[in-house]
Amino acid sequence: MFSMHRTLGRNLAYVLFQRKSHSQVASMAARAVSDKKPSEIKTSITDTVDLANSPKKNSLVAAAFAALKEEDVTSVSTTSNKKGPPKSSLIDEMIINAKTVTGLLSIGDDETITRKHALKIVSILSEWSSINKVKISDFESDPRFIKLCRILGRTVTKNGSNSPKRNEAYRTDDLNVVLGVTGEDEAAKLIANITIPQMIKVMSSLALKKRRSMTLLRAIAYNISGSSSQLDLKQASDLLYAMAVLNFPDPVLVDRICSDVQQILPKNTEKSAVVGSILTSLGLLRYRDTAGLESMTDWMLKNQSKCRPQDIAALFHTLAILNYPSCHVDQLKEKMIENLQEQDLPKALDWLNYVWSLVLLDVSSEKHLESVLRREFLEKLVIERKGVLSPNMKMKLLNINGYATFKNYKGSLLSQDSTIFDVPLAHNKDKQKLVIGMLESLKSLVSLESYVKTNVNTKMGFVIDAECCFDSKGSPISFDKADSSCKRIAIMVHDYHDMCQGIHSSLTGVANCSIELLKKSGYIVLSIPYTEFSVSDKLLKRVQYLESKIKAITKPKGKTT
Repeated sequence: MFSMHRTLGRNLAYVLFQRKSHSQVASMAARAVSDKKPSEIKTSITDTVDLANSPKKNSLVAAAFAALKEEDVTSVSTTSNKKGPPKSSLIDEMIINAKTVTGLLSIGDDETITRKHALKIVSILSEWSSINKVKISDFESDPRFIKLCRILGRTVTKNGSNSPKRNEAYRTDDLNVVLGVTGEDEAAKLIANITIPQMIKVMSSLALKKRRSMTLLRAIAYNISGSSSQLDLKQASDLLYAMAVLNFPDPVLVDRICSDVQQILPKNTEKSAVVGSILTSLGLLRYRDTAGLESMTDWMLKNQSKCRPQDIAALFHTLAILNYPSCHVDQLKEKMIENLQEQDLPKALDWLNYVWSLVLLDVSSEKHLESVLRREFLEKLVIERKGVLSPNMKMKLLNINGYATFKNYKGSLLSQDSTIFDVPLAHNKDKQKLVIGMLESLKSLVSLESYVKTNVNTKMGFVIDAECCFDSKGSPISFDKADSSCKRIAIMVHDYHDMCQGIHSSLTGVANCSIELLKKSGYIVLSIPYTEFSVSDKLLKRVQYLESKIKAITKPKGKTT
């Protein structure tokens, strides 16, 4: 037994110490990913991945994290109940103050030592080894060091048994080792030495705990993106869901996930729940992967009998959010849109979201519009929401109502005195800065007091950031003098949240819907995307940008300069 643990101790020491020799590179990479976009990352923070893949050298580390494959459990204390936090804190202080190998290893004799303490001690020893302060041979056979290795690897239990209760504690302790015991930088280094399923488990645990540790998330994203192992649909679904919860739309990882989904989706013979989950998460991330969207649309068309109504609704909702009218739109109308009925989605909110999605995709019928604008449905929705409709729900109803007015629609519309029109439409802080910057630039071109209206409520679920009129000669004109020959300009500022992510970037379906409704209302829409207009630019540059945009749409016909 002693011989076995001596071997395991050497294995652990070798892996940890080799990893420590790359700590400088890892630290540099960690800083790089915190400053750069994932697509720009050049330096790997997992230079020891070959070591991690070596069965001999990583046997004990693998054992230490094997429990990550199991389901997460409620967090438990890793400190002895008898001794309590003061004892644990005392051990922490002793570790920090230890100056010699003997001093460190003597701490391991304490019966209350936890895996947190064991990992700290071994990390310090590996650090000392990397700077030639000590030699591995000085302590690799020391029983106290072997004990620390056993604590990390959990090769045996204290009483020789593996009770379910003890195993639950170990599983939670394993997660704690990665999720915070060693700090974010140390946890990121450990990621290189665990398997892909374990990495997914860690990210899911972060999502469950609502812990947005960017260093750890970037380490996981980098390792999974660079792995040659193909993800299955469940893994893809779990990853995307965690990324959506944590608002972590890493483009390299999402692109990798979508690529794997396209390859394995045709082989899927299971139910549609996992596909619906993937679609929903892509919508939440606003990630517009057109090839992936087409493959999932095609799969649902071919496997319609296996698709649940909520998964079909998820398809249309994501296509709408991502402003992507599928190439299969005719088939979708024939096979899915016409067949999905209101009773298939019992919750009024689900049906509202579905019809709103069809409106954004411009594929809704009069029957769909009537189904949500009729009084009975609105009453059902209010009851379901316990008398309170959120601003988002009101916005969707106003979008649908506005859309219906331009479709030769003969059915019910919202009553003009409906409280649905009383919805706050304030911008978020970042977008408001852009709007203010745009108005500051615009006033250098025209008088805001005489020629510009701001924050105009359209009663269609959105506001116009700035509205102005120009005559046939391209000169600004006051609203009281404007006639049908004048050009009505609606200036709309679009920030990060108004744009889809991914290489096929575009406005989101919500932003595009606003533009289309304005065009139907007779406006010429001038879009100001944050990618072209920045408040950090000098005023002159911003003014010149606006001037060129306005001239392009107001110059008299036939005039080329």
